[in-house]
Amino acid sequence: MKIYDSLQQVINLKGAAYLVLIDPDKTEEIKLGKFVSFCEKNGVDGFLIGGSLLTNGDLSGTINIVKKNSSLPVIIFPGAVNQVVPNADAILFISLISGRNAEQLIGKHVFAAPIIKKYNIEPISTGYILVESGNVTTAGYMSGSIPVPRNKPEIAASTALAAEYLGMKLIYLEAGSGADISVPEEMIKLVTETCSVPVIVGGGIKDADTARSKVKAGAKIIVTGNYFENQNNWEKIKEFAQAVHIKESIKV
Repeated sequence: MKIYDSLQQVINLKGAAYLVLIDPDKTEEIKLGKFVSFCEKNGVDGFLIGGSLLTNGDLSGTINIVKKNSSLPVIIFPGAVNQVVPNADAILFISLISGRNAEQLIGKHVFAAPIIKKYNIEPISTGYILVESGNVTTAGYMSGSIPVPRNKPEIAASTALAAEYLGMKLIYLEAGSGADISVPEEMIKLVTETCSVPVIVGGGIKDADTARSKVKAGAKIIVTGNYFENQNNWEKIKEFAQAVHIKESIKV
C-alpha cells in the first residue's frame, strides 16, 4: 500500500493521523532508537524526517535508525534537494504556495524529481503554506517568504484551493518549527471547508488540548517536533496521540 493511501486509511479509522517530526540536526542518535520505539508503542502513526537547514545532521543515517527501531512510515520533509535520500518510504513533494519565489514553487523540484524517480521514493505532492506565528521561523527565513497573516484565513483558503485544483494531494499549514503560536483554528476551519484534500497542521503545538482543537477545526494530520526534543516530554506522546485520534476517543 502506498504511504499516502495508508495515511488516508489512518484518517478514516482514527479521525486524524499523528506524525512526529525528527530534525537530524537536533537529534541525539544514542536516544533516537529508544524514542521512535516509544512513539510507535504510544500511538504515533509515522515520522517526518528533515529540516529547513541541516548543518551537522545525517539524514540518511537518521532514517536508518528510525526504520531499524520502528515499522511506521518514514517520510522525508525536505528543506533542500540534498535531503532527497533513497532509504525513506516517501517524500513530501513540497511547493511553497504561500510565497512567490519561483525556486520554491517549482524551480528546485525540477532538480529533485529525477532523483526521486531514480530512488523510487513515493512523492506526495504538498501545498505548503507558511502562517504568521509571532516570530521569524527558520522555514520563513530560509525560503525568503512572507507568511500568510494569521488574521487572513481567506488568503490561506484561496491559496489551498488553487493548490488542490493544481492536483496537490495535501495542504500543509505551517506555523514553523519553534513557533510562538500555532495556526489559528479559524484558518484551519475555513481551509478545510474550502478544500477536499487532507490538511496537515504543524508548528507551535505544545500540548494535547491544542492538538485536539486543531483536529476539531478540521485538520486531518497533526505534526509535532520541537516539543519532544526534550526527553522529559516523551511521557506525553500518548496523550497527544489520543487527542489527535478523535474517533478512538469517541468510542471510549
